Amino acid sequence: MSDARVGLVIEDDHDIRELVRTVLTQAGFDVTVASSGAEGVLTAKTLNPDVITLDLGLPDIDGFEVSRQIREFSDAYIVMLTARTEELDTLIGLESGADDYLTKPFRPRELRARIAAMMRRPRSVPDQAEAPGIEASVDAAAHPERGNYSHNGLELSYASRTVTVDGTEMNLTRTEFELLHALLEAGRTVRTKADLVRRLRDEDYDVGGYISEADERSVEVHMGNLRKKLGDSPQKPRWLQTVRGVGYRLAPGEH
Repeated sequence: MSDARVGLVIEDDHDIRELVRTVLTQAGFDVTVASSGAEGVLTAKTLNPDVITLDLGLPDIDGFEVSRQIREFSDAYIVMLTARTEELDTLIGLESGADDYLTKPFRPRELRARIAAMMRRPRSVPDQAEAPGIEASVDAAAHPERGNYSHNGLELSYASRTVTVDGTEMNLTRTEFELLHALLEAGRTVRTKADLVRRLRDEDYDVGGYISEADERSVEVHMGNLRKKLGDSPQKPRWLQTVRGVGYRLAPGEH
């Protein structure tokens, strides 16, 4: 059996579909393709892919709805590919559950770099269910900055990739989880939007990569989605405090 990661390409344009298939194959994925939204959703259920590239302009169901349906059962990374450049389309795509987006035409190496950064983030809990306490302690010892966090009724475990609020487990995308972890890790130190873009790209510090306004805007959308799921208030934040014009930081502790 192959140990390769699984990629799914949902794209109706034959040339783009084959281009993306080639990019993912060269990156070490076992790739399956689908040419319609309905076929893509069914294939995602069957394959449980690690990453999905999703065309926005599909012939049957638009990419927004495909993303929403896939998010009901999958935590795969979703990269939306769109020929549209309107900001509203980008925002709707991210709000429907996509982790990232690229505008066509795109450079193959850019798609590969985005996917490589995503795949460096842990996908799920390691196979150590018999001894979760040991797994957590080993992870904390190996990554002292990535352990367990508790703040105002919110509990985050990096080892098990879980978040609970007042005892109720939250269903976060991996992008939302990484952003929340970044803020908990930083405490009351402000993380700029550019910092958070770099975090999602798995860059530990500024390596000179270009960060566009759209990149920073995507962080705003993901943070908005995270707020909604947590039930947090922008006006009276319990966890996520906006520092206007700069970025975000953890809200003060409750006394």
